[in-house]
Amino acid sequence: MNYDNINELLNAPEGEHYQFKEAKNRFDFGEAVKCCCALSNCGGGKLVLGISDKRPRKVVGSTAFDQPERTREGLINKLRVKVDFQLLEHEGKRILVFDVAARPRGLVIQVDGIAWWYDGDSHIAMPDNIRRDIYAEIGHDFSGDICVGATLQDLDAQAIEAFRTIWAAKSGNNRILNVSVEQLLTDCEAMKDGELTFAALILFGTRAALGKYLPQSEIVFEYRMNEASGPAQQRVEFRVGFFACYDRIWELINLRNNKQHYQEGLFLFDILTFNERIVREALLNAVSHRNYQLSGSVFVRQYNDRLVMENPGGLPKGITLENMLYKQSPRNRRIAEIFALCGLVERSGQGMNLMYELCIMEAKSLPDFNGTDEFFVCITLNGLILDKKMLSLINRIGSEHLAIFSTDDFLVINALFYEQKLSDHLKPRIKRLIGMGIVEHAGRGKYVLARKLYEATGKSGVHTRLKGLDKETNKALLFKHIQKNNGKGTPLKELQQVLPSHSRSQIQALLRELRDEKKIYSAGKTNGSKWFLLSD
Repeated sequence: MNYDNINELLNAPEGEHYQFKEAKNRFDFGEAVKCCCALSNCGGGKLVLGISDKRPRKVVGSTAFDQPERTREGLINKLRVKVDFQLLEHEGKRILVFDVAARPRGLVIQVDGIAWWYDGDSHIAMPDNIRRDIYAEIGHDFSGDICVGATLQDLDAQAIEAFRTIWAAKSGNNRILNVSVEQLLTDCEAMKDGELTFAALILFGTRAALGKYLPQSEIVFEYRMNEASGPAQQRVEFRVGFFACYDRIWELINLRNNKQHYQEGLFLFDILTFNERIVREALLNAVSHRNYQLSGSVFVRQYNDRLVMENPGGLPKGITLENMLYKQSPRNRRIAEIFALCGLVERSGQGMNLMYELCIMEAKSLPDFNGTDEFFVCITLNGLILDKKMLSLINRIGSEHLAIFSTDDFLVINALFYEQKLSDHLKPRIKRLIGMGIVEHAGRGKYVLARKLYEATGKSGVHTRLKGLDKETNKALLFKHIQKNNGKGTPLKELQQVLPSHSRSQIQALLRELRDEKKIYSAGKTNGSKWFLLSD
């Protein structure tokens, strides 16, 4: 940020989108979580540490959170929304700004069961009328409806206890371990006014209960050696609550999870064809986003080199293949919120960002949605490493930088490595990556990865090709051409033929450097001027 941007912060109105804290020496992390939760629920905003909250505001400087990348990671883990940070300096004083994304459409962000909200400058528990308005954004939530006639006997005790254990561990609240089943289901809103919702059946139901009330709530696993039609080599049908089969589905996939070898120096690493976190995120997406009012099952089809998941219902309202990384709208809000409570989902119930990031870090193809239409969502996870040199590049970038990367940062790296065109929405990330020494400007709106990254992959020649000849080589070519003219002088138009990839202004800048080095001089005016060797 430049001085004008600092002034913008100093003059910004404190409230639902900006929160200022002096935090000269420290700031409580729990308080930061509440502030960021309220900011997200109010549409997103900035938590600014190091600037006084009372007007006229002053930069006081803050030493709080000396490892902001760790704090950012902690905020993401607590809130499940995107959080970035900036470190600024004004007159030698440190300012730390956390930029918090808005809550997903139709969902509220909660911390330990409380959805924080800003009422003026104070954060409070979100009022019920605000919560109802948010829920109404995506229309009717089938998973929150009462399943008439269903009772506690229709739920699988082991599935409930599995959920209880995960939720207690995630929240750190041991009280959860001791409450009754009725209270547990009420607290997570799987039960309303003593009656079970469809979310309770989908997540904890017995086979008999699902067969009676919701037979389409089924996950089918198949292993196929090839594309040939006919029976699968293995087929297992799960018509039970999700928490009763979640781990078993991964175990089946992992039985045939081959290792791919990657060597970095003297060290040999193994990368699994199917990354557990990616697979689990895709499965959570399928369960929380499918349309349970349509017939058809969730299919998980495993091949030797890829995994294909298909679920009925098409993309949720307002979500497209183009915006799915940036907009979130769960079709089954109640299910998504229960997943969020126990920490199964990443970033507010979607997790697509995490899937993209891990695919790039493992040098694999990005998730493929070919086959998706208005009736089905189909996602293919290709497990083979595309280029092992990409793994060397990721290793060279280092975990310190990767920890503060956004999904867009990963996408920029991926596009530049495979020499793909950068989309317009990725270009704003370039300046930050240049500042980190990861990307370089190659002229005329072109960018390349830093030379050190190409060197780490044994592709330094690619860097030279993409960026063009370096400055000193270009100056030498211009000097040599002027020298060959034997005192006749060389017009700028002719020198442009020597470096056709350079603009007129770029060549003039190189000529001025040669002139300042006392090697050449110009004579004449405007278009009639020529360049001579200083010794001519």
